[in-house]
Formats: sequence, structure tokens, C-alpha cells
Amino acid sequence: MRVLFASSEVFPLAKTGGLGDVSGALPAALTEAGTDIRVLMPAYPEALDLAEGKRQVGDLGDPFGLGDTVSLVSAKLPGSGVPLWLLDCPALYRRAGGLYQDQAGNDHPDNLLRFGLLSWAAARLSTEDSPVKWRPQVLHGNDWQTGLAPAYLHAWEPTERPASVFTIHNIAYQGVFPKESVPRLGLPWELFQMEGLEFYDQLSFLKAGLFYSDRLTTVSPRYAREIQAAPHGSGMEGLLAHRAADLDGILNGADYRVWTPDSDPFLPHTYAPSDFSAGKAANKAALQAELGLAIDPAAPLLVVVSRINDLKGLDMVLAAMPALLRMGAQVAVVGTGDHSLEEGFRAAAATSPRQVAVTIGYSEKLAHQLLAAGDMLLMPSRFEPCGLTQFYAFRYGTVPVVHATGGLADTVVDATYDGLMTGTATGFTFEHANAGAFQWCVERAVGLFRQPETWTKIQKTCVAQDFSWKRSAARYQALYQGLVPQSGGKRRKGGV
Repeated sequence: MRVLFASSEVFPLAKTGGLGDVSGALPAALTEAGTDIRVLMPAYPEALDLAEGKRQVGDLGDPFGLGDTVSLVSAKLPGSGVPLWLLDCPALYRRAGGLYQDQAGNDHPDNLLRFGLLSWAAARLSTEDSPVKWRPQVLHGNDWQTGLAPAYLHAWEPTERPASVFTIHNIAYQGVFPKESVPRLGLPWELFQMEGLEFYDQLSFLKAGLFYSDRLTTVSPRYAREIQAAPHGSGMEGLLAHRAADLDGILNGADYRVWTPDSDPFLPHTYAPSDFSAGKAANKAALQAELGLAIDPAAPLLVVVSRINDLKGLDMVLAAMPALLRMGAQVAVVGTGDHSLEEGFRAAAATSPRQVAVTIGYSEKLAHQLLAAGDMLLMPSRFEPCGLTQFYAFRYGTVPVVHATGGLADTVVDATYDGLMTGTATGFTFEHANAGAFQWCVERAVGLFRQPETWTKIQKTCVAQDFSWKRSAARYQALYQGLVPQSGGKRRKGGV
């Protein structure tokens, strides 16, 4: 089975969130399971620096008239050796700032072309016009940045068309641009209609992927159900409900090559997941000292590794902060996001420096250290397609406190009486997304933290969880196999 896996970010070459983690780990698991895969991503400067065994293998011309030839660079992903294709267009990808935003936090003004080109290249490499011999049987796109790829295939009507799969990692990000962009991207106006690219009189990359792909997936079963209705569908719920038969929720996994405390290079004290008590205590003391928190093993350490915004529920954490501190808890945060919330957390740290530590910005090292040192992980997301951090927390013996939504509801078992008696509890959940419900959930968790025997039982259940990518990869392989006999020729319009 030959699969081209297209993504705008791939760990460890480039990452802003869960999409990068998935795009690094899932192809590795598929390769181990026997899939012949190529990962396609933009040749950002850091990707060119870190990719191994680079060599130019193809010329894709200048499809958007930028005056800059687009090249295809073959390489390997560090660590896994997965075959990688880097789409090299210096005018679009070699620049300062982040993957999607400039140094001032504004979207790059040419994101239309940057990810239009990624979609165009994914489609071109899947047809007889590809400059390389290897040709996929399945084109697997991820999130809005690759959403136009199946639209290009529909417009071109190639002789041999691959099957197409499109995965929604977060439906809130939709890649919406003015309708005048359609011809600029080389797409025919006929596609700009309600049954096509049009979304409230604008062009939506995401809608293109949802409409023109043969099959759709998202990253947890509950999220697949949630996005078929408002408000979780973010305006796409009608289309998704119509395509419900083509939509699968396949749970993400954890990359235990990267996230495991027994070999984690970022930890001052490594420890086996099955023997976590001493190791977690040592890492907690080290982190408390490093962050300037009171060195107190009895203080519950609540950690946050997240984007700092309302969607992630961080406003609830800030609103409940006085109550959390009155419980004797400590709070350590790493992340970046909304300026007003960042300032709120900074103010809390300035007022209570022995109980609150805040690091604005993302640090892979500190993220690992927080999960090893923390007693509880706070994830009060208003919606969460899957979530990966709770999987990592399980592995490190850190107990999640989560809002029961999306993949969090699928993967965290609440510490109810029944959950504790049956030994299935892996965390604490709350149903209503407000500060009061969140605070009460933390109070429940802190109450059981102060019962060491019960708390250790919950931790042991956490570390026993197995959310490796092997199971998810098998689901994707079955999906691909079911599609390949149907590939070739024009896409069936009746599927939408």
C-alpha cells in the first residue's frame, strides 16, 4: 500500500501542536506495519536543517508565478527514518517567524499561497504528471493546509486518480480566504459553489477537503459525533452530517519513543513508569526549586501544558486560581496564546511566586519536566478533538483533570465511586464548562491526593494505559485497504 501523507508540520522538524506530533508518529507506526509511505511537508528552514540524507529529486516548476522554482527534496525523518519529501520554495517557506504567523503574531499575509502550494504539490505528486516515479494509491491530507489537494484532483481529472482521505485535527481552523483567490490558485470558478469550495461567499480550504475527499476521519470517536452538530461543527456541521457515512473517528496515539520517563533526556531523574513514586518525587523537588516554588512534597502540583486561550479553558484556570491556592496547591504553566490571559497568569505568578510559576512560550524540555513532576494535569478544554497530553500524563503517572469533551471524554475515566472500586479510574472529569464546575473537580482531585493509598491506585491505573500508535495505525491501514479498489477515475459526486 503506497500512501502520500501531507501535513504542514511534522515532529521533530516543525511543530506548533498536536498536528505535528501526529504527523511524526502515525507515519512511523504505519511504516512499521508495512505501509510504503512518503510524508510531504514544506521545507521550512528548521526542517531543512534537521532532515537527514537530503537530495533533490524533482522540479515542480513555478505553478503560481512567483518567480521561484519549486523543488522536491527527498530526505528521512530523524529518529524514525520515515521517507520524507520537503517542498522547497524559498519565497514562501524560508523566513523568520513561526509556521503560520510572523514574529509579531500576525498570520503570514501569503498563507493562501504557502498552503495552496502544499495542496497543489500533494495533488501533482499523486498523478501521472509527477516528476518522480513513486506514485501513491492513497493521498492522506491533514487539516485545512492540505484541504485543496482533493479539489485539484477533481479539477484535473487525472487518468489514474488516487483515493483520498482527509483528517480533521481541529475544525475551528478552516483556512478561509477571499473568493478572488480561486483563480490565483489555478482552480476553476466552477468549483466555487455551495457544493464545492464556497463558504459564506469565501474560499475555504477546509471545506474543500471535507467535500472532495473520498473518506473523512477525525481524531476521536466522540469528536466525530460532536462536529456533526452546532456549536462544535463550526459551520461545517451540515456537510459533515450529510457525509456521516464517510466519517470515522480514529483515536490518536502517543509516541512512546518520545514520551516515556525511563529514557526521557529532558528529565533530571528518569524512572520506570511501573515504579514511579521515587522518580516523580525527585523530579517534583527539582522542578519546584528550578521554578522558585516552595519545595513541598505535600503540596499538590497542578501543571498546564497548553495553548493559553479560552478554547483550552485557561480562563477557567485563571478564574479558579484563588481557590486553587487556598487549597494549598501549586500551579505551573507553560504555553503561549491570548495576551490578556498571559498577563493574567503573569500577575498570578507575581502575586504568589511560591505557588504559581508561568513560562510564556513553548518549551519541549519544560513540557516533559512538568509532566514528570506534576501530580495533576489540568485540561479544561471547552472542546478537544482528541488531546495528546493526557496520554503523555498517563505514562508519567500524572493524573488528568479534564472537561468531558471530545477525545478527553473517550480516554479519561472519572474517579467516581464505581471507577475507584473497579480500578478503572484514570482521572477526574467535569461536564459543564465553567469555572465553578472546574474548581469542584479540582477539589475532588485534591481531596483524593491527600489519601495516598487511593491516589497511588489511580496513578497505577494511569501508567497501565496503552495508547500507542499501533492500534490507530491498524485502523488507518484498514481504511486505506477499503478505498484502494475504488480508486481511479473521477470522484463520485454522490458521496457528498
